[in-house]
Amino acid sequence: MISVKKIIYYTMAVIAFLSATTSVYGDEEEGNPHYHGHEMEEIFATGAPHSKTRLDVMQGSSLIGLDELEQRMEATIGETLSGIPGISSSFFGPGASRPIIRGLGGDRIRILINGIGSIDASSTSPDHSVAADPLTAERIEVLRGASTLLYGSNAVGGVVNIIDGRIPSIIPDAPLTGRTRLGYGSAAKDYSGGLALNARLGGSEDTALVLHIDGYFRNSANYDIPAFAKSDILRAQGEESTFGTVENSDVDNKGGTVGLSWIGQEAIFGLSFSLNDSNYGVPGDDDEAVRIALDQKRFDVKGNLAHEFLIFEEARLRFGYGDYEHKELEGADIGTIFANEGWEGRIEVIQREMGILHGSMGMQIRKRDFEAIGDEAFVPPTTTLQWGIFAVEEISLDPVTLEFGARYDHQTVENKSLGQKRSFDNISLSAGAAIHPTTNSLIGLSLGRTERAPTAEELFSNGPHLATSAFELGNIKLTKEKATSLELTLKQESERFTANVNVYHTWYDNFISESFTGLQQDGLNVLAFQQRDARFYGAELESSYLLFTKNDHNLWLKLSGDIIRAEFNNDGGNLPRIPAKSATAGFTYEGQYIGASGNIRLVDGQTRLAENELETKAYTEIDLDFFWRPYGEERDLTIRLQGKNLSNAERRQHTSFLKDLLPMPGRNIKLSVTYGF
Repeated sequence: MISVKKIIYYTMAVIAFLSATTSVYGDEEEGNPHYHGHEMEEIFATGAPHSKTRLDVMQGSSLIGLDELEQRMEATIGETLSGIPGISSSFFGPGASRPIIRGLGGDRIRILINGIGSIDASSTSPDHSVAADPLTAERIEVLRGASTLLYGSNAVGGVVNIIDGRIPSIIPDAPLTGRTRLGYGSAAKDYSGGLALNARLGGSEDTALVLHIDGYFRNSANYDIPAFAKSDILRAQGEESTFGTVENSDVDNKGGTVGLSWIGQEAIFGLSFSLNDSNYGVPGDDDEAVRIALDQKRFDVKGNLAHEFLIFEEARLRFGYGDYEHKELEGADIGTIFANEGWEGRIEVIQREMGILHGSMGMQIRKRDFEAIGDEAFVPPTTTLQWGIFAVEEISLDPVTLEFGARYDHQTVENKSLGQKRSFDNISLSAGAAIHPTTNSLIGLSLGRTERAPTAEELFSNGPHLATSAFELGNIKLTKEKATSLELTLKQESERFTANVNVYHTWYDNFISESFTGLQQDGLNVLAFQQRDARFYGAELESSYLLFTKNDHNLWLKLSGDIIRAEFNNDGGNLPRIPAKSATAGFTYEGQYIGASGNIRLVDGQTRLAENELETKAYTEIDLDFFWRPYGEERDLTIRLQGKNLSNAERRQHTSFLKDLLPMPGRNIKLSVTYGF
């Protein structure tokens, strides 16, 4: 296998050459033969006081629009995003998977739905699913690193914002508009479908009442794998394993939303109510099949007022309430019940542009009542209350843009059963500078200092935990962890060439992690939460080069890769479950009626191991994608045929607790049909 490190080096050399070539042509004037008259204005709404084009975001970021989302679509948000440079997943089977960003997961990654938290129990344990399905998403925005302050210190690793249309914000052009999708995957006999409708209920072009209805379903059987479920290392130790199929990995998901918005010339006010019902197996335990039956009821409110008052031009209100419960079923018996009732609200006011100054300020409050009852109640009943105030300002000094941010957070965590209570005050700061050497490029430097308070799980855990196969012990004496991050971002976005390069380094004081104690309780290894200084550093690269264009035919070469390192200070060893370095080479052809793309992804073996961690082997993944639009641009109908992991490689996700118990799916042939009207 070719060294991934060499591929990354070669990729960077190719990008440097192509960048130089592009700068010669310029691609900035219509008189240039390489200029095609198309402005690449993709708007990024997350993490800024006002919407920005993708080129102007001065930190690592990804915007997954509807077309790319259809191509990347998987059963969970974690697997849908996995493979984007800097992003992997906590893969716990097809039913549960959260994104891992730059080696960080759990409570350090905030998963949002339209800017408000998912209000579930997914950050508590990797076997708990995110209460959202990619089938309902219209776009997904990802911010990597700690540069954003708008969503709290729990976003120190990054933000994933799933944007859907559950509360309409635009008056439809026609009385009824919608989009539907049907899909099938061979690896797990996976049937899925979704439908979203928007109806204009009277009114005019400027003012109207808009109704939104959506629904989705997903049903899959046990998924196929190319080899044994257990890794070679475990089988060499004498452990028996199934072959060809992962037992207890089937999924049955369904849900829907009803939303209603009043949309005026200067204001929007809307409400929505959503249901999420999921039943999925937790694979990996050969002795006892455990299933999770998940139910969430969610209520959302959205308000926008675009009217000047004082020094402000707009006010935004967001509120979400969720009543979440899941039952862990051991056969017909209920083993443990996890309940999480919570709410979150935020108010932002956007300043008018005052000369060179533009910014926003706001307040955010969220409360979480969490309770676990039963055999695996490793966390006692707790109440967490967080509130924070923030301000983000931007100063434009052409050609330099400066950004400054500050946030104060207060958090109180109470252990109800023992009457224990901890309070924390956190201050986070950020600063950044960006320059546009040309109209199509950006050089950005970001510096952040973030403080994060420990969670209820880190403070109060005390019991057996199936997902980690350990007895987990919290630490009531934990203090807040502090992160200092530095990131360099280079971007080029022209008609012929696009590239994003992020190089980052984060230093942690009192990083909170679980460590083996060498003790056992109830036949399980005891893992205790401790604090040590650590550092994370790495680089990410994405690039596209237009090789050929004529009329409606375009052929792109795409190259990407990432590398992540994470280690404790003072020769304390490596952190566990850190992604291996990877590189991807591919092509994309787009025509008016047909298109195709292909990727070869190389993931290196992970040999930088933490204590009691096993090595993960390298693999090569080959994917192909074909689509057909029978009516071109006249109608929004797309038929897509995909081949995932066509080499049927054995792939194990090093970031997963279950990586030695089950691999990711084998060869998967997928067929989908989408239609918008």
